[in-house]
Amino acid sequence: MMKKSTFGVALAFIAAAAGVLTAVALYLRRREKELDEYERLLYSDNDFEDEDDDTIYEPIETEEPKAKDGAEDEEISF
Repeated sequence: MMKKSTFGVALAFIAAAAGVLTAVALYLRRREKELDEYERLLYSDNDFEDEDDDTIYEPIETEEPKAKDGAEDEEISF
């Protein structure tokens, strides 16, 4: 027959293994739900039906930098 200490160690090992397996199972279940949600969002076509396809974008007007002291078209050569 086993000693009480050996039985206790074996019981603690089995409990720890069961805890680890439970934690892994819960993690995988949660991760699977997240992936299902991402997949649903990625492949759903409903999000694009309400968008306006006739959007017109106007170009941004930029200003040219102004030269100082009357040196508008003067080039500097070295």
